This record gives sequence, C-alpha cells and structure tokens, in this order.
Amino acid sequence: MKGTRGRRRTTLAVALALIAGLGATVPAHAGDPAHPFRDPNLPVEKRVDDLLSRLTLDERISLLHQYEPAIPRLGIQSFRTGTEALHGVAWLGKATVFPQAIGLASTWDPTLIRQVGSAVGDEARGFQQQRPAGWGLNLWAPVVNLLRDPRWGRNEEGYSEDPYLTGSISTAYGTGLTGGDPDHLKTAPTIKHFLANNNEEHRDTTSSELRPRVLKEYDEQAFKPAIEANAATGVMSSYNLVNGRPNTVNPALNDTVRTWTSQDLLNVTDAYAPGNLVGSQKYYGTRTEADAAALKAGIDSFTDNDTDSGPTTTAIKSALASGLLKESDVDAAARHVLSIRVRLGEFDPGGGKYGSVDASVIDSPAHRALARKAATEAAVLLKNDGALPLRKSGSAAVVGPLADTLYTDWYSGSLPYAVTPKDGVEAKLGTSVAGSEGVDRIALKDTATGKYVTAGAGDAGAPLKETTENGAGAQFDVFDWGSGVVTLRSAANGKYVGYNWSNFVNDQTQPNGWYVQQQFKLERQDDGTYLLRYAGYETGESWWSNPVYLGPVNADGTLGLVAKDKAAHYAKDVVRSGVDDAVAAVKGKDTAVVVVGSMPAINGREAHDRTDMGLAPSQEALVRAVRRANPKTVVVVENSYPTTLGALQKEVPALLWTTHAGQETGNALADLLYGDANPAGRLTQTWYRSESDLPSILDYDIIKSNRTYLYYKGQPLYPFGYGLSYTTFRYGAPRRTADGYEVPVTNTGRRAGDEVVQLYVHQRESRDKQPLKQLKAYARVSLKPGETKTVRLQLRDSDLAHWDVTRSKWVVETGTYDVMVGASSSDIRARTSLKVRGETVPPRDLSAVTRAENFDDYNAVSLVDESKASGTAVAATADGAWLKFADTRLGSGTSTLTARLAGAAGTLEVRLGSPTGRLVGTARFDGAASPYTYDTVTAPLTAAKGRTNVYLVLSKGLRLSTFTLR
Repeated sequence: MKGTRGRRRTTLAVALALIAGLGATVPAHAGDPAHPFRDPNLPVEKRVDDLLSRLTLDERISLLHQYEPAIPRLGIQSFRTGTEALHGVAWLGKATVFPQAIGLASTWDPTLIRQVGSAVGDEARGFQQQRPAGWGLNLWAPVVNLLRDPRWGRNEEGYSEDPYLTGSISTAYGTGLTGGDPDHLKTAPTIKHFLANNNEEHRDTTSSELRPRVLKEYDEQAFKPAIEANAATGVMSSYNLVNGRPNTVNPALNDTVRTWTSQDLLNVTDAYAPGNLVGSQKYYGTRTEADAAALKAGIDSFTDNDTDSGPTTTAIKSALASGLLKESDVDAAARHVLSIRVRLGEFDPGGGKYGSVDASVIDSPAHRALARKAATEAAVLLKNDGALPLRKSGSAAVVGPLADTLYTDWYSGSLPYAVTPKDGVEAKLGTSVAGSEGVDRIALKDTATGKYVTAGAGDAGAPLKETTENGAGAQFDVFDWGSGVVTLRSAANGKYVGYNWSNFVNDQTQPNGWYVQQQFKLERQDDGTYLLRYAGYETGESWWSNPVYLGPVNADGTLGLVAKDKAAHYAKDVVRSGVDDAVAAVKGKDTAVVVVGSMPAINGREAHDRTDMGLAPSQEALVRAVRRANPKTVVVVENSYPTTLGALQKEVPALLWTTHAGQETGNALADLLYGDANPAGRLTQTWYRSESDLPSILDYDIIKSNRTYLYYKGQPLYPFGYGLSYTTFRYGAPRRTADGYEVPVTNTGRRAGDEVVQLYVHQRESRDKQPLKQLKAYARVSLKPGETKTVRLQLRDSDLAHWDVTRSKWVVETGTYDVMVGASSSDIRARTSLKVRGETVPPRDLSAVTRAENFDDYNAVSLVDESKASGTAVAATADGAWLKFADTRLGSGTSTLTARLAGAAGTLEVRLGSPTGRLVGTARFDGAASPYTYDTVTAPLTAAKGRTNVYLVLSKGLRLSTFTLR
C-alpha cells in the first residue's frame, strides 16, 4: 500500500506542475517527485529529455566515465557500469555459479538459458540491495565472440563457432537478464567484445582482418540478434583492431550497431582501452583526440583509470574547447546513459518494476535446482561402447586430478558450496567410494645441502625455505596441467604455493589471480636433478626482468628468485606415486570413473591463448594405467574447449565431456553416469584431431582458410553439433510448411531422452564460395520411449541470403538449396531440396566506383584503415600482391583505369584472366608522406573488353582505396 500511495502522490504532483507550467518553475529541493524524469507514467524519451535538460554541461560530461558521480541537487545517486555476470554474478560474493558459457550453449536449449539469465538477473538485483552506492545494474555479459579457433584463451567465455547458435543462445540469456520488457529493465546487459576479438596474444595491437563477407555473414551476425531482439542494451568495444583501426573508435558502433534497434544503446569501452589509443596502439597523439574520436564513433562510457574519471572528463572538456567535439556529441552519449538508467527503474518509486527483488534470491533453492539442470543438460556424451549408464548396485572408484575438486574461472562467482564428482557419485550410491587424485606426492631435496623445500603447516602457510624437515611439511602434490606447467599443493595444509612478489607461500585455495602466480615448471637436468622454475604469467611480460629460478636467498634458507646459475638443484623424491594410488583405488571395483581436464586459470584464459589442446601427458598416462587395472573405466573430460584426445579416444569405452559446470557439477555428472538423466548436450565447436588442422590464430578469414564446420573439409575428431544419447531416434521425411519445415522424430529406444534436431542448408550453385552446410534452425525436444513428435523448424527464403560484394547488399540467389535435418552437422538423417526464386547476381560493373575491399579473392594483401575515422583500404604486403574481381563485364570500350592510391611509390597493374594474365594497363604512383593521403591516378587500358576475371596486381607498400575501369 505504501508504494501505491507514493505513486498517487507522484502523479498528482506531476499533474499540478504541468498545469503551473514546468518551464517556468523548477522545484528547489533534491529528488523532487514533480520532476518529470521521476514519473514512471511518462515515456522513457520524455523522462530522459527532462533529466538531460536539468543537467549542467559538467554534469553531463561526468556521465561519460564508468564511475558516474552522484548529483545531490537532483537526488541522483552514483552509478557504475560493469558488473560481471557471464555465468552467474561474479566478484561480489557467494552466488549461484552456473556452467561456463560454452557449457550453457552446449545445452542447445534457449528456454533453459533464458531461465538461467533470469536467475542471474535476479541475483544481480539481490546484490544491488546490499551494495554501496555506485555499483549499478549494467552487466557485462554475455560474450558473443565466435569460437572460430579453439586455441583462443577465452574459449570458455563464448558460445559457439556458429553465428546462428550464438545469436539464439545470447538472445535467450540476454532476455532473461533484461526481464523481456525493453522499457523496464531487470538489468542492462552489455554484449562483448565488439568486434572479431579471438586472440589474446598482443590483443591490443593485432588487427583482425575482415573482408566484407566475413564481417557481414559471420562476425556481425553474432552480435545482431540480441541487439535486434532488445535482449542487450549495448556493446563493449574490444581491445583489438579491425582492418587496422582500433575497435574503440570503430564507426560501426554508431553506423551499424545502432541500426539494429530503435532503443537507445549504452556502448562502453573495455578496461583501459581508451588509454591504448595513445599508448600501445599509438593511433592518436593526445588523449583529447582519442577520447573525442571514440565518442564520435559511438562510445558512451569510458572504462579507464579505474575510479578516477579525471583524465576522461578533462579530455572531453579539452575536445569541446578545441572544436573536436560539439556539445551535441556529449548530449548524445549522455542521453544513451540516462535512457538505460531510467529503464532500470532508478528514478521510479521503490526502484521500479524489479526494485523489490532482494538478497533472498541469491543461491536460492530454485537457483540451485536450475544450476543442476543446466550442468546436466550441458554435458556431451562423446563415446559409449555400452559402458554407460552405470549400475547403482555396483562398487565404484572416482579418481583423477579433478575427481574431488571444483575449479572456478576468472569470471566465476564464488561457489556457495561445491559438489565434486566424487561427492556426486557417493550421494547417488548412498555410500562412500574409493578415490584418488592420481597425482604424485614429492619431496624436493637440495643436492648441495641435503635440505628439503618446506612449507608452513598453518592455514596461512609460510614462506618456502630449505630445512632438515622431511615430513608432511616437505611434501607437495604435483598437478600437471600440460606444456610443462605444474602446481604444487602443500601436504602440510592443503594449500597451493604461490608467489606474492616477495616470497613463495603455501596459502592459496586454488590457482588464481591475474598473473596466476601458482605456476611452476620442474626442469630436468642432464644429471637427473631438477631446477624449480617460476612460471607465473607475469614472467612472460615485457617488463619482467627478475630471474625465474628458485634457490635459497637468505641465511635461514628462505627461497627466492635467482639466476639460473645460482638455482638450487633438487632431487625429486616420489613419496607417493599418483598412478599407483589411483590403480589401487580402482582395482576390484565394478566401475572406475576417471575425471581429467583443465585448470581454468592455467590452460588458457584472458590474456593467454593455448598452444596445446591435448590432455596433460601425466593425465593421459593416468587414464591408461587405470584402464589397464580396470577395463570398466569411463572417462570424464572436464575443461573449457575442444580437446585433441588422440589415441585415448579409441582406448576407453566411454567419454563424457563437461565444461567447468559450477556448484552442482558432481550431482549432474552422477545423474548422467548412472542414467537418472540422459545426456543430450551437443558440441558447439568442431573438435579437431590436431593443432596442425588449424591455420594461424590471427587468420580471421574463415572462408579462404576453410575454418569452422562451415568450410572445414577435413575429418574432425568430433563434428559440430555432435553428441550421443542412451536412446536412439528415427527421423521421418521433412515436409515444407509456410514458414519452414516439420519433421517427425521418434524415440526408438527404451529410455526417455532429448534429441537436438538440427536443420542445415547448402546452396548448390552460387556466384560465391558457400558453406559446406550451415545451421539455420534447431530444436531440443523431449521424447518418451516410442513417442513421436513433429518438430517444427523455421526457415524463410530470406534466411538463405549472403553478402554480395559486387553490390554491397544481401542477396538470395535463384537456385536449389539442400535442406538437411539430423543429429549433428555430419549425422544427417533426412534431406530434401528447396527451389528458390531469388535473383541472379549480374556480372561486375567496374565502371562504377568500386571499393578495393570488395574483391573475390586475394593474395599477399592486408585490409587497413582508409582513414582514422572510417573506411577500409587494401595494402600490398609483397610485390605481386593481387586482388581478383570475378566475372566482370568490361564491355567494348573500357579504356581508363582510375584509382585512389596511398602509401609507398609503386605500380598498379590491370591483368585479365589470372594474376599473370594479359597486362592491359599500368598506373604508377609516386608515393605519399602519409598512409592516409590518397591521390587519384589514371592509366590507359589497352584491349580491355569482354566478360572475364579482372586482377589488380600491386607492388609492395601500395594502398588502394577505390578504383574504376571505364
């Protein structure tokens, strides 16, 4: 009743104020309910107009930094963009932790994902009730960057290599986060990272080169669906460059992204990215120029200098004073910020529609059940030779380095509780089961002194030192994560050893932190001894100058960093063999479950790509030893990316993959292993057999390099969309409907289960290279034994469009399209064909001004920024570089080449038929002082006629923007 009375008072006050004339009277006291921006009955636009009109220029500028200060005279509290919520609310305390993002997508269940998003949004609201002023409800999630390369360190954060699947899952998650009402936001999700951000190595200086078809058909399609559906309220610009221009000043933020919706969007930068423009990227000479360019490109909120907004606001004011910005530029960005704040209910009585959501929702019983369901649906059965499901009446052992622990990742929340795989199996069987982590326990003895490396026994640990002790304090469990990297857990207190910039201390619950300072390498020497090398991530930074080897540095034996020639040589004494311990645990048991995989802070993560996608060698050896000791061995692989399992895949009878799946991991795995749930997760990426199947991680042209399932012609280990079940399904013939297809699917087995029905298309003939197959629709359907359901899959003719570079537009070509329905991209169960009456792409007309980037093929060129503000040009990286413009009609009177050139002095040749074909003209360029200074050059053409492929051949260093052949 209190809220109702408040709304009535607000409405009455507004009505009286309107009668009196708002323009003439502004109430003096802060937060006056007569201010129209506080009236929830007014349209959002009107409320924003009113609030914007009441702010001074300095106040409007203050809104453009991540930390927006309070405006007491209007009763406006501080606000902050950026709460992490990738798979649960992170960094704010204990909260429900759902499976990693790639696991959520592996459910192929948008309905479930919307529920997960809604739960995360509720918990963000719950934390809002407890937070100090300024935290806000702008969430930085989900990540929609496409997983085109499984070596990307942030693979765990994305959804899929496919843009359609990514778009549907991100829209579902975002809709849950927003609440589904665009004018009343539960939270304001920001999707990241725009654009083409798929490598961590030198991520702030590398350029992702996107030819128009890759840009339009692939990378943009991951971002568009959620924005178009109002399931996201903005994008975060990424660190990298696209076609030579930093994404912080990418004009597509305005020119493209904002065209996808009629709603105001709040676009933010990634952390410290504005500073990169004048720092590592050296794109602008001053912060004033850089911030002005970012604001004009479409950035509304600058994430820089942590809580210090001074550098940003100073730069914006300087840009206004120098004419680089207009006040209207500031107003546009401030409007975007205020629109989100109004829609979040900040200025509504009681916080608006979602203002009553409180902390009771955090880790609620309902959310715990949802976490278990999500973890169950996310798992993918990769192989099953009849070993699964297991019998509950049998005995079991659960072994392996991940058997009795759960790891969180950089963007995880804090686990409110942890059900490990071993816990889950024990709960399922109602009894304790044998277990072993399968890792060696060792002691390190200095061969020069005879002393042992010793850790502290208390919970806080102690600096490592060499002592004469040889008990538990001198023993460490060695976890091998591959590539030679290990972690050392002290037997004295169960804590991991880490570096704290001064000492090495056993005080960490799990490897963590930005530099993950719990990483070591044991380097075997020719004499059989070992050097202990520190391998924290900071040791790879350019500024690191300290040595990396460990040795005594004080009289008391305390270990520190020393040069290699001063490093201690250690004998590695194996106190307990991990393999022997695991073998003893599984012998005589009806089942052995081996849980292997990755440590999310070590096996690739933000700022660190993977070079190795295989299991750690010691983990493979463990699986083989357990398998020899107990043939009834099933393997759970728990990691965040496709794994090159090699021969191991052939040797074990059953393989189940899960991502790091949060607090309910163990219960979910037990439900699946023992048949209380039927696995139905599906892979969202191609699992390659070897890293050699992949080109450079910096090669973004999936079309030319035959990347992802769309174009890959090899035989993967497991294909996109793959996943097994404990039951079987039969597909009937697909039948055309008004808006797509319907296909009957029958459960022909004895168990209830879910099938993920997938519809792919392939265009038989086209002017352009087309995908081998492309996902266009899917549905996860539950079927009882013997049950048949008709699955409806939407497919419109417009869904068949691709980007026509000859006319820079979407086109649906006339022709025959294969329509394939099945259980994965390689398991097609039914097919038909579809004849489409579209259009025929006409021959190229190069007499019109043609952008060089709209080529059909190329060699030895890079896509670069035409100017700092906009446009893409082509730069030759070697002499003889060429661009192909296929199927060109030159007619009979083409006599002149006109081209806009920049860069180094050189030549531009026109050849017909091939890069070495008949030369019909050569233009010469004298060079320019700036890569952005273009001159127009012309050259006569001889006998350039007919319908043919035209090649432009460039000398090294030449930049071509546009050209004509007339």
